[in-house]
Amino acid sequence: MKYFLITITAALFTQIVAAQTVPLLHNVYNRNTTSLNGKWHYLIDPTENGYYDYRRVPFDSYDEPPRTNAYFRNAIPKDSTERIEYNFEYAPTMMVPGDWNTQIPELMWYEGNVWYQRSFDYQKHNDALVFLYFGAVNYKADVWVNGKKAGTHIGGFTPFNFDVTDLLQDGENFVVVKVDNTRKKEGVPTVATDWWNYGGITRGVELIEVSDTYIQDYKVQLAKDDNNTIEGYIQLAGKQKEATIALRIPDLKIDEMLTTNSNGRVTFKVKARKLDLWTMEEPNLYKVVLQAAEDMIIDQIGFRNIKVKGDRILLNGKKVFLKGICMHEENPIEGRRNYSKQDATMMLNWVKELNANFIRLAHYPHNEYMARLADEMGILLWEEVPVYWTIDWENEVTLANAQNQLRELIARDKNRASVIIWSVANETPVSEARNEFLKQMVETARAQDDTRLVSAALEVHTEGNKKIMDDPFGAYTDIVSFNQYHGWYGGDRDQFPNLEWEVKYDKPVIVSEWGGGAQYGFHADKETVWSEEFQAYLYEKTLQGLGNIPGYSGTTPWILADFRSPRRPLPIIQDMWNRKGIIGEGGHKKQAFYILQQYYLDK
Repeated sequence: MKYFLITITAALFTQIVAAQTVPLLHNVYNRNTTSLNGKWHYLIDPTENGYYDYRRVPFDSYDEPPRTNAYFRNAIPKDSTERIEYNFEYAPTMMVPGDWNTQIPELMWYEGNVWYQRSFDYQKHNDALVFLYFGAVNYKADVWVNGKKAGTHIGGFTPFNFDVTDLLQDGENFVVVKVDNTRKKEGVPTVATDWWNYGGITRGVELIEVSDTYIQDYKVQLAKDDNNTIEGYIQLAGKQKEATIALRIPDLKIDEMLTTNSNGRVTFKVKARKLDLWTMEEPNLYKVVLQAAEDMIIDQIGFRNIKVKGDRILLNGKKVFLKGICMHEENPIEGRRNYSKQDATMMLNWVKELNANFIRLAHYPHNEYMARLADEMGILLWEEVPVYWTIDWENEVTLANAQNQLRELIARDKNRASVIIWSVANETPVSEARNEFLKQMVETARAQDDTRLVSAALEVHTEGNKKIMDDPFGAYTDIVSFNQYHGWYGGDRDQFPNLEWEVKYDKPVIVSEWGGGAQYGFHADKETVWSEEFQAYLYEKTLQGLGNIPGYSGTTPWILADFRSPRRPLPIIQDMWNRKGIIGEGGHKKQAFYILQQYYLDK
């Protein structure tokens, strides 16, 4: 009976997601859009007064929701005799995109519901379809347009969109979004995380107008086993499914006319002569043009392949060593969630200055600017979903949620040459339920994209002078990755270069986390915890010993920059910041930055 109920619940979750969102429009980055970014009115609602009546019945289940408390109706009193217990018109404003924690001092620690409202004028073209697109909302978003429900989305770091064609009207319109960042046991991530739970509409909001037959999705990539062939698919949606689509890559003299089937889909393989592959040294991007009737999309795509052979990682057939760093989506200078192209540029420029060529984007999908700019700058990426620590492994709804977030991430970034690894988890304790959960995550990733590598940040255990990596889940990944903090969470830093290592699998190894904390500007001897000298010496000794690990193919120390975390309360030193960054709060480089910089230069 328990299994039956769980299965039914998972099916209902999947149906809700499928019914209330439509397939993600690919390449919003290059489409013609109308921005709804800017100042939005907001109302704080910790008791969900604007959504439920006193019996906890949702107002949007009413045939005619009351004007009094149903916030999504955006009601304004008709005259002085009508009582309305909310008013967006006179409510304060905050900026979208952005988090509410750092914009509104009273909301720094708040977790719960905040309602957003924005009015806008719009004139729709004849026969056009209009989608309302969100780059990300943390964590659950309920969206209404002109008082009518557009849909619901769950997951705080992936994009989604709704078809609002029939909800818009010519002239003045309004959109209301109920945002809930409450942590839940069954959520992804779950209640325990080591980063700040930034709430709000944290990435951009756009209206996208397309023709009644439009290109919804496409994959244009180098064939997995043929460097002279470009292959993929194009997916049409809208009024006419069977149509002719032009695929053009001018610099490769490719000009193909393709015809979709009755489902609006066409797959293709085309030969590419004199193709300059995308490399870190020469990140070549080609202009790719897709056109179906009136709908035309232009993208910038690099072509490369990524494989493993034994314990080596091969980029375009050549062994590559991943000189990496971990990164949170947080601005250490302003102490807020990153959201802009300028934010991404700042972080990536620090990576280049470090002489690194690889970033682990932890512990959730970062904004699209990261992958787009990494394509241009020749930086490889590990992208991750927030299956983190103690997920509710036996809950089928949790699995469906995690799979959906993974699919949305892959849908967005599958054409980005910089992305070489999909990671399905971080530091998850071994159990049969966990192993089965993660196996299904791997199957999901490979079913949607079999051209990239799959991994997860696992853990090692210690026996005497030996570190052992024998996590059974390592059998299902392309790369064995693990976190270890010898010299910080136990262990002697001087001992590290002499440790023995046992890795069960003949696969490439990435040491996906290591390091220790230091407060920028605190100087003492190398034995004094929290000093820059302590952290720098830990880096020195760790770097001396990493090469002893069988299959050592790269590393991503934890972490590029200090970031906020409520798990770090030590006054004066931490003050709710995780201090493991090699760049401190305010953007100041610590001594460890230069040690890693030199190691990568020599490497």
